[in-house]
Amino acid sequence: MRVIGTAGHVDHGKSTLVEALTGVHPDRLKEEQAREMTIDLGFAYLNLPDGEEIGIVDVPGHRDFIENMLAGIGSIDACLFVIAADEGIMPQTREHLAILDLLQIQSGVIALTKIDLVDDPEFLDLVEDDIRKAFKGSTLDGTPIVRVSARKRIGIDEILQALKDCLVQKAIRPDLGRPRLSVDRIFTMAGFGTVVTGTLIDGCFHLDDEIEILPQSQRSRVRGLQSHQHKVTTALPGSRTAVNIAGVTVNQVARGNVITLPGTYQPTSLMDVQFRLLPDASHSLKHNTEVKLFIGADEVLARVRLLGTEELPVGKEAFLQLELSDPTVAIRGDRYILRRPSPSETIGGGIVLNPQPTGHHRRFDLSLLEHLEALVQGDPSDFLFQAVQALGTPSIQEAIQRARISGNTALEAAKALVSAKNLIVVNPDTGQALSEIQSIENIKDYLILLEPFWQQTQEHLEQTLQAYHQNFPLRTGMPREELKNRAKIATRIFIPLVKSLVHQGKIVEKGGILYSAQHQIRFTPEQQRLINTLLTKFKAAPYAPPTIKECQAQLGGDLYAALVNSDEFVPVSPEVVFRKGDYEQIRTRIVRFLEQNNTITVAQARDLLDTSRRYVLAVLEYFDSTGLTIRDGDFRRLRSKR
Repeated sequence: MRVIGTAGHVDHGKSTLVEALTGVHPDRLKEEQAREMTIDLGFAYLNLPDGEEIGIVDVPGHRDFIENMLAGIGSIDACLFVIAADEGIMPQTREHLAILDLLQIQSGVIALTKIDLVDDPEFLDLVEDDIRKAFKGSTLDGTPIVRVSARKRIGIDEILQALKDCLVQKAIRPDLGRPRLSVDRIFTMAGFGTVVTGTLIDGCFHLDDEIEILPQSQRSRVRGLQSHQHKVTTALPGSRTAVNIAGVTVNQVARGNVITLPGTYQPTSLMDVQFRLLPDASHSLKHNTEVKLFIGADEVLARVRLLGTEELPVGKEAFLQLELSDPTVAIRGDRYILRRPSPSETIGGGIVLNPQPTGHHRRFDLSLLEHLEALVQGDPSDFLFQAVQALGTPSIQEAIQRARISGNTALEAAKALVSAKNLIVVNPDTGQALSEIQSIENIKDYLILLEPFWQQTQEHLEQTLQAYHQNFPLRTGMPREELKNRAKIATRIFIPLVKSLVHQGKIVEKGGILYSAQHQIRFTPEQQRLINTLLTKFKAAPYAPPTIKECQAQLGGDLYAALVNSDEFVPVSPEVVFRKGDYEQIRTRIVRFLEQNNTITVAQARDLLDTSRRYVLAVLEYFDSTGLTIRDGDFRRLRSKR
């Protein structure tokens, strides 16, 4: 389950496009509808062409509501960046792009909207050139541009396909066993009580879980769960999730609070961070400046303690210690944004290095600066792990290129991560995981994946098959391509996943059909009665039995197909079918006749079997198609005897 966030300047058509894609207008407030302008976060859901359901967070584009935008954009998987063709790049276009770049959002689609207002195709080409220049060097450099008119429904299918393409190789968010949901909306439902929503990351919530609301450390219980508008018993990582919390009023929860499991996280009022001041910030950043911190859906006033310098010039980086006015929840690696309170301005952002420092640092302590630099640089294992996280399902070669490591450094990093069961290396041809790595050179094309992702995707594939068996108990299993599409798994990983599960004996593949190893077709008493009645007719005329059409009329299509798939019946043409034992007798008698007489005609076969020409022709043509016999004019002979 993935979440896409919109971005773009005010009045460029974000909400209108969301409505065209989903059928739901995300503006829910009366003031928004009256002003025809998004003020707060809106939410909708859509199905991509492959059937995957994704959540959409629609954000305000007006500069006065940029802080509401920041509450919804922190946990998205990709962005739908909206730019109006008649206006092109505007101030909030640049600000939203800077924010997405600071948050390291690396997937998305640019919708060039309102193309119906522009008559000149060359003008659209110029606007696209401007967009590419503005996005160059950012994390969204190279993002595809799709021309759209939401009101005339031009380009809607293309947008959906582009969104599918940008998500297909992005790994499902792993279950790290430490769920957290940063609350972006709170409301009351009659008969249920308080409901909070947000994007769930790092773990799952289950019905009746005991939970903790941070930073106030208030305990509660999961009374109900919805994920992507469906009631569920388990909410999965990466999903838009609504949690009905027991015994808590709406006044006891605020936007930015974190819902988690008791004892999982500790709030903090002090954190060490790496920071980049944007090149177009209005002026430099000085020590002791008051700022607003945006992390997750939270917004907290903070005071900047510059480390190693008295003043940070625009476009430069430094280490900061942020002293918060109120506690928040953060972990190492979280991305954040800083804004000036007045005049309101996004000035930069970065990454949390240490969310729980022991106290205020001496600002010019050289050993401290070296320690923070080491946290930024990490080690090669960190680089490789982050590369795999970003790419989703890369080969080893792709991952080490992204990590910018090579040789023994890459080998030792991969060894360490595989040994610690953080990553898993899989042979794409066999689906088998390597227990250890001796060399990179010979396995460059092997897949390297997050170990939890590999295990969860295997379980997801098994569960998809089991659900299919429950829905269609008379069918042997699913064709490969149908299973891939239902499970929404990219081809690159689907094939090794199947091979791995087959090797483990968990699923079986037969003739391109996949099914769970435990699956058995079982007939109800009524179904067995219908089968027995039909078999009586077959027994009465084994070489002139009921036709396929007659069998299906008596049994129904699924029950008839179950008998064929279980080898009880052998269809030899679109019309003719035999019991397996009767078919074997027919085959034996004709082969024996051919061995003795070298050839056989339709008339001879008819007399041999004492049946009609209709059945004999079907049998002989079936033998020809399977290579048992070959036709020579009016005669058939064994292929090996020619």
